[in-house]
Amino acid sequence: MSHDKYESPLCGRYASKEMQYIFSPDKKFKTWRKLWIALAEAEKELNLLGEDGNPRITQEMIDELKAHAEEIDYEMAKEEEAKVRHDVMAHVHTYGAACPNAAGIIHLGATSCYVGDNTDVIIMTEGLKLVRKKLINVINELAKFAMEYKDLPTIAFTHFQPAQPTTVGKRATLWINELYMDLQDVEYMISQQKLLGSKGTTGTQASFLELFNGDHDKVKKLDKMIADKMGFDDVYPVSGQTYSRKVDSRVLNVLSGIAQSAHKFSNDIRLLQHLKQIEEPFEKNQIGSSAMAYKRNPMRSERIASLANYVICDALNPAIVSSTQWFERTLDDSANKRISVPEAFLAIDGILDLYLNVVDGLVVYDKVIEKKFMEEIPFMATENIMMDATKAGGDRQELHEKIRQYSMEAGKNVKQEGKDNNLLELIAADPAFGKTLDELKALMKPSLYVGRAPEQTEEYINDFIKPIIDANKDELGMTAEINV
Repeated sequence: MSHDKYESPLCGRYASKEMQYIFSPDKKFKTWRKLWIALAEAEKELNLLGEDGNPRITQEMIDELKAHAEEIDYEMAKEEEAKVRHDVMAHVHTYGAACPNAAGIIHLGATSCYVGDNTDVIIMTEGLKLVRKKLINVINELAKFAMEYKDLPTIAFTHFQPAQPTTVGKRATLWINELYMDLQDVEYMISQQKLLGSKGTTGTQASFLELFNGDHDKVKKLDKMIADKMGFDDVYPVSGQTYSRKVDSRVLNVLSGIAQSAHKFSNDIRLLQHLKQIEEPFEKNQIGSSAMAYKRNPMRSERIASLANYVICDALNPAIVSSTQWFERTLDDSANKRISVPEAFLAIDGILDLYLNVVDGLVVYDKVIEKKFMEEIPFMATENIMMDATKAGGDRQELHEKIRQYSMEAGKNVKQEGKDNNLLELIAADPAFGKTLDELKALMKPSLYVGRAPEQTEEYINDFIKPIIDANKDELGMTAEINV
């Protein structure tokens, strides 16, 4: 590692080696060569002829291209780009030097976007597939957590104020459901990915039409054959020189959606850790604070939030690029694309690794959860107490007003006096409710107040999540080691 120049923290600290390779120069330039081979093969199969009437491309030429596809002289490419100021032509010359017999047919009829844009689509698609795999693994671990704690009652919060109880597992389904929606979006975008194909300098395929002596059918076939050779079902039916930059915007919007879901999860974990109810993993030798040795800061969840903020903001980049393109092509997208698209993928990769790492090591303090529950449950139980008293002949409106007054008094005792919650004692002392203190305490069973939370959890996991897990068993088993 060099210490005298800037290096992206996304590589050094956050993203996995797998995602880093997908967006690496080596992956890009080797994909360029695969595209040049696909173009040459398709042109040969369509019997592209030279001016002498003989086949323009021979099998020997293609074999030579394939033999040197993995051998890239990066030093020569760098020197060539310094001379010609054109990255694609620098690599055409470099490839040609390694394949002298095939040099004349490399990039035949194509423009720079043939390799540049087709490669971008291929790389983004591979990135989305890795994102999908990691999403499924996070969903799987969360599903296990939800089922394990589906029956554990806990106080729910609205406005971060205690509200009608839920269960720890049911709350986890809320995190899962957002990732479930993200997974649907990822899968949709993967299904929608198409190659640019061989469209030429302004999307009219004029250069290819000239190569094939005006044979429209062969030019149309060329487009689809390249896609097939590169593992894609189709090409965009129309384009300028580039595929629409709206494609990049759509992809990053999906990544932004994942970031939003992860951020929400990290918020909840940080709040729960403050409440001492659930904590993210904390390693034996981990230091929470340089000053306060006792602290266990939720740094992984905070990092998820931090990276998520970046991805959400980064999604604006391709939106601006897409909206400001001119006619068939301008080059003011290039520098932005080189940064914004890879970095969104690297950041979301880091987020999902952190997410998986946190979920794998979540610590649930059920005694603290129960204690907090029992402190609040008298307030939650008042509706049931009131209904029982009404059934016994009481006036509902009168009972409601009494409970309101007693709740205010008990709340004052807790908040202003620092005393225990004495709401049950106040109600038991009022003959209008017809309940002894022991009878009221018998109503404080936590499971009576969680509604269908356990059943909802089980139904959701079995009906919606288990089919996904079962269909993707080969993708499971990922673990996430975080670098720092």
